[in-house]
Amino acid sequence: MTELNGIVLSRLPVLPLRGLTAFPNMIVHFDVGRMMSIRALEAAMKNGQTIFLTAQRELKTDTPTPSDLYQIGTICQIRQILRLPGDNIRVLVEGKTRALAHNFIAAEKDEDCMYAEVEELEDYVYGVTERRAQALVRTAQERFSEYAQYASRLSPDVELTVAEGGDPGYLADYIAQNIPVDVAAKQEILEELGITRRLVMVIRMLGEETEVLKIENEIQDELKTQIDKNQKEYYLREQIKVIQTELGEQDVAAEAESYRTRVLDLKLPKECEDKLIREVDRFAKLSGSTAEQGVVRTYLDTVLDLPWNKKSEERHDLAEAQAILDRDHYGMEKVKERIMEFLAVKSLAPDLKGQVLCLVGPPGVGKTSIAKSVAEAMGRNYTRMSLGGVRDEADIRGHRKTYIGAMPGRIMDALRRAGTSNPLILLDEIDKMGNDFRGDPASAMLEVLDTEQNVAFRDHYIELPFDLSDVVFLTTANDLSTVPRPLLDRMEVIELPSYTAEEKRLIARRHLLSKQMKKHGLSENQLIVDDETLDAIISGYTREAGVRRLEQVLAKLCRKAAKHIADGDESLTATKENLEELLGTATFKDDLVSKKDEVGIVNGLAWTSVGGEMLEVEVAVVPGTGKIEITGNLGTVMQESAKAAVTFVRVQGRVAEHRPDGLQGQRSAHSLPGGSDSEGRPVRRRDDHHGADFGIDRRAGSSRGCHDWRGNAARPRAADRRSA
Repeated sequence: MTELNGIVLSRLPVLPLRGLTAFPNMIVHFDVGRMMSIRALEAAMKNGQTIFLTAQRELKTDTPTPSDLYQIGTICQIRQILRLPGDNIRVLVEGKTRALAHNFIAAEKDEDCMYAEVEELEDYVYGVTERRAQALVRTAQERFSEYAQYASRLSPDVELTVAEGGDPGYLADYIAQNIPVDVAAKQEILEELGITRRLVMVIRMLGEETEVLKIENEIQDELKTQIDKNQKEYYLREQIKVIQTELGEQDVAAEAESYRTRVLDLKLPKECEDKLIREVDRFAKLSGSTAEQGVVRTYLDTVLDLPWNKKSEERHDLAEAQAILDRDHYGMEKVKERIMEFLAVKSLAPDLKGQVLCLVGPPGVGKTSIAKSVAEAMGRNYTRMSLGGVRDEADIRGHRKTYIGAMPGRIMDALRRAGTSNPLILLDEIDKMGNDFRGDPASAMLEVLDTEQNVAFRDHYIELPFDLSDVVFLTTANDLSTVPRPLLDRMEVIELPSYTAEEKRLIARRHLLSKQMKKHGLSENQLIVDDETLDAIISGYTREAGVRRLEQVLAKLCRKAAKHIADGDESLTATKENLEELLGTATFKDDLVSKKDEVGIVNGLAWTSVGGEMLEVEVAVVPGTGKIEITGNLGTVMQESAKAAVTFVRVQGRVAEHRPDGLQGQRSAHSLPGGSDSEGRPVRRRDDHHGADFGIDRRAGSSRGCHDWRGNAARPRAADRRSA
């Protein structure tokens, strides 16, 4: 012993405790395995079996230094030492008193242990009455009793000792020694020398631990219920597995492993692969009787059926590609030239991405049919999707998986049907899309047809980025005025004009007639149609920009031939003379243009997409008030043109014959047998053809006026001015 400033210090060996705190008047047992602790025990046994126990701040520290130890600990008396197998020692000690380590002395040699110069500490009670101390003891007993109801591992002997009560200081140390709390919390109680304050700390700690135990018990009850449910489900699931095995059905685990193998074999980007693996794991955990498993199975089948890394080998032989295009279609030079340019550039720059072409033209000119030939010429798989009448954005982007019956959009479905990631997709009738409260599909098409954005197209159902940049999109439209401008800007427009009569005859001879004869089982010699007859059919039975109606008429002619052959004839020869007998009266007649000049009658020419029309405009001047009467279905522009013509006649009449009144006192009547559309363009009543030009043929004794496609009158030349 030494004395420092009147304080008696004892030099004792130090044994650091991990996860444990020793209190005075308490018996504690623990195992010792570290060499520094074993040497401390050996030194204590040589020095009256007294040792200083203090907790270390961090449990993970294997060789603590003085800074790693708490200064306040407990002086203990060693009661028993028991050696265990594996160089471990079990020690039983009894706490004597609290002590403060003024100085830690580290071991100088490996054979030595750590020592500390410690001062014994005494408990104290200041300003607390006996009744308050008793009240605190009872409060601690009640709190401990409540705590014991939730603490399942608490010994009955501990409950009995606490119930007996006793000294407040001892009770506080006893409770703190026997409840499982953090070392730091126990150290705070050990360092408190005030008995009543120490007991208050224990009471507060008991309240907190009781609340924690209540929550733990609630969690345990919930877990137990869930575990019981899971065990029941597991038992039933095992029974289902046995039944499925007996029935020969595939095991869910084997199916999940099959999905996992397919996902890994695709070599997808990490984002896509992780997402699909999570879905596979989710599928494996679901029971076969749940509807959710069917949803996940459908999703995995849909995603894995997409052509993630499958590409068709493109054709680089330009001559062969040109031969394929010429074999199936006559004309269409603009389309063929553009496709050949793309193939030529692709052969020089293999990294060239897909193109977006828009074929615009009247119905029946071959916009849709040429797409399949283009795909064959390019060596790409072909698939078609019709956009006519599409009003829901989900048709393009797909439905979200949260909806019942969700499915991918038409774009992803077209890729699945194509089987490759670089097909040619025909978007037919892109000008017929609509929109309503479900969204605007034209806006959804912006990302699809934008070559800068579609490298990571996300379908709402698939939820994974898919590269559409290698796809060649071919769209068709009849009228670009209904296509939104942002969408139109993303497409390269190629206009397909209407066919002339000469082109129709060549198409019928090379393609349509042979196609229909083969379809109706006729050989080349069983139906004979010469070029003169084809011209008569085209001019008398069809009036269209394309050849769709012409093909129908030829099909009718093939049916007539089949009937003749079935009746015993060897063949049928169609001529201009028997055409009316075979096909009926001609639907269209040639315009009758009188070669005789007549006053008051002017020939008008209306240009349409299916040919030209002759319109006779009749004008009569009768006595009246000078009013102009116009008959026929005329628009505002055409009416203005008629009034402008009358004004011109009045001016010219006044100049030519020196009549200042012109036609004043005369009433003029104009009659146009056809009429005009809503924009004032001239049309014929018997047809639905929209005119694009309207001119007045000059005749002797008749006025002449020229009109553009809107019906606006152009100024006549000086040589054409004459009085009516």
